[in-house]
Amino acid sequence: MTGPKDLDPSSSPRALLGAELRHAREKAGLSQEELGARLFVSGSFIGQLEAGTRRMLPEYARMLDQVLGTEDFFTRNCMAAAKSRYPEHFAEAAEAEAEATAIRQYAPMLIPGLLQTPAYARAVNRAFDPTSPEETIEEWVDGRMARTRLLDDPTKPLLWTVLDEAALRRVTGGRATMAEVLRHIAGLIRRNRAIVQVLPFGAGAHTAMQGPLKLMDFEDAPPLVYFEGVRTGRLEDDPATVARLRFTFELLTASALSPEKSLAMIEALAQDYAHEEHP
Repeated sequence: MTGPKDLDPSSSPRALLGAELRHAREKAGLSQEELGARLFVSGSFIGQLEAGTRRMLPEYARMLDQVLGTEDFFTRNCMAAAKSRYPEHFAEAAEAEAEATAIRQYAPMLIPGLLQTPAYARAVNRAFDPTSPEETIEEWVDGRMARTRLLDDPTKPLLWTVLDEAALRRVTGGRATMAEVLRHIAGLIRRNRAIVQVLPFGAGAHTAMQGPLKLMDFEDAPPLVYFEGVRTGRLEDDPATVARLRFTFELLTASALSPEKSLAMIEALAQDYAHEEHP
């Protein structure tokens, strides 16, 4: 009896791998919780693998082949599903972001990727790695701009961002670049494509002073929270952690300016940057 065929990498390999995992699990008569227990992970983690919102790592692929009797199917195919144009510490989060139905994020020091323009992204990536060749920087910029195409859909995902005033006032890439990116954000707001609130300096101490956060909700999988640091990042699916960070985000929105006042501030700063660039 022949085993399953390799997945076609051109047709959303992670989604196909997740579908094959669900099929193999159900054929074995196991629930997500039962399979998770055999892999020493949560049932929700198995659900995220099946939904394609989490990456299947080689060690899990080997264990799945053993538990489900799928020969080496998952071991052979997990590498195709793991290929990414993004840095390793962010790849899984970017891929989950593409499947999310709602994204809520707080950005303390820079404008987040989904709201960036090419010039702003170029400046951020050059600062991130000042010795990289130009072609590498452009590859990173292309990858970041590919992420922004999520917003081409008029309704999904819901994007709700709280921007710290520091992110708006830190001149990144020059004043013309700042004017451009703030006008871009204002355009998204005016087209009702994003909810953006500014957390002003006047708000004082707040609940997320220790760093950025990103919450993602999915149609067929449990929610995730993404923590990011300097050249590092991790996804967390623990329900208590997700609930606590969701409350943190709600507190941020309560401390931030209203969407209307935030838009006025963003447009005023964009105008200031443009005038300072061209006196």
